[in-house]
Amino acid sequence: MQFQHLVEINDPLNPLIDTLTRDQLWRGLVMRAESPKLFIPWLDECKLLSRSEEVIARTLRYGELLVHDRVNLTPLQQVHYDVPAQKDIPASSLLITIEEPSPGALFVRFAYDTGTSDDDMDAFYNEFRRSAYQEADIDTIRIIRQLAEEGRLNLPV
Repeated sequence: MQFQHLVEINDPLNPLIDTLTRDQLWRGLVMRAESPKLFIPWLDECKLLSRSEEVIARTLRYGELLVHDRVNLTPLQQVHYDVPAQKDIPASSLLITIEEPSPGALFVRFAYDTGTSDDDMDAFYNEFRRSAYQEADIDTIRIIRQLAEEGRLNLPV
């Protein structure tokens, strides 16, 4: 199943929403990769196996399930989560891209490839999964906003 959606970050028509800078947004997305338990409460553990400017190798533990993945970082532009096929898990990916069609007008595009088909038999399950992904991504932005309010995203890149 392939699925993507866009989340608006700064809305110039809504003065009640605090504006995020591209740097703050980027730091929040990197924090999601480095400290995923802040964003995924049902995650039991995350071990960073290696870390460079461009790549994070991790092992995630959900109960007895271990998931090995790799996060590729293109600074201030995109975060690409790549999960290779392992045991009962098909290969999958998530590409998170910062888009700025005009100065300060920030959006984040979440593009999923679950490694599964879009056939009719799975239509109900896929629609449920799309909805769950979208809600989790909205929560990601909500948490990034909260971290920015707390001043946790104001460090140098």
